[in-house]
Amino acid sequence: MCFPRCFPLTLALTLGWTAGHAGAQAAPAEDANFEARTHTDSDGATLLYRLLKPDVSAAAEKKHPLLLFLHGAGERGADNKAQLTWGREMMKTAAEKYGAFVIVPQCPTGKKWAEVDWSKSTHEMPEKVSESMGLALEVIAKLQKEYPIDPDRLYVMGLSMGGYGTWDIIQRRPDLFAAAVPICGGGDEKAADRIQIPVWAFHGDRDGAVPVSRSRNMIAAIKAAGGKPKYTEYPGVGHNCWSTAFADPEMLKWLFSHKRDGK
Repeated sequence: MCFPRCFPLTLALTLGWTAGHAGAQAAPAEDANFEARTHTDSDGATLLYRLLKPDVSAAAEKKHPLLLFLHGAGERGADNKAQLTWGREMMKTAAEKYGAFVIVPQCPTGKKWAEVDWSKSTHEMPEKVSESMGLALEVIAKLQKEYPIDPDRLYVMGLSMGGYGTWDIIQRRPDLFAAAVPICGGGDEKAADRIQIPVWAFHGDRDGAVPVSRSRNMIAAIKAAGGKPKYTEYPGVGHNCWSTAFADPEMLKWLFSHKRDGK
C-alpha cells in the first residue's frame, strides 16, 4: 500500500497512527527472497529476523556490505513477516544492485528499538541498549562470521520507531556503522557529538506522529558539533515520508558510497 505525498493528519489519526507508529497494515505476502531466521542469545532471549542475501557465487572472496533495516511500531509482533511491510523493493535493490546483505529483524510487541518516550519533544539516550537492539547487534556479529561481509561497510536505516533506533545506535556505537538513514525519528540532541559518520535524515513537515522538530533539532545539533549531515524535509507530507525516500535512487547510492573511517 503506497500513500500519496500529501498525507493528511486526519487520515493518519483515522488509521490509528500514534507517536512513533508506522501504521498498522496487513501483513505482506510471503517472500522467499527473505529467509526466515531466529536468533537466540545465551540467556534464551530470541529475535525473529529475515535475511536477504546477495549473489555471492560469482566471487566468493569478495566482501559485501550489510544493511540493518529497523521497522516501525506498527510492524512489531511474532509472525516474522510484518517487518517486510515497508521498503521491500528498496531492500531488494540494495541486494541486487549494491550486493548487500540485508537484515530485517522484528521487534516484539511491547518492545522498542530504543526504549524512549515517543511523546516527549526531547529525550536522553538510555544508559543501556534495548534488548531488541542488543539482539540485532548479535545477529550482525553472527552473520559476519557466516558470510563474507565487509566490516567497514555496515549500514543502518530505520523508519519511525526504527528512526529512533537508528539515531540511538549510531550515538551508542559510533564505531560500528559507515553511514545511516534515520527516517522520521529522533535522538538525544545532547549526544549529537558522538555521531561521527555520514547521516541522511528524512522527515515530512506535516508529520502528526513524530514531530518534524525531532529531525530538525538532531540535524542542527550535529552541525553545531561540527558534523555535515544531509537532511531532506518533504513539504506537505505526513508521517509516511519513507515511501518517498525509498523511491529516491540517490538515497541508496549515497548510503553505499561510504566506508567506515573514510576508507
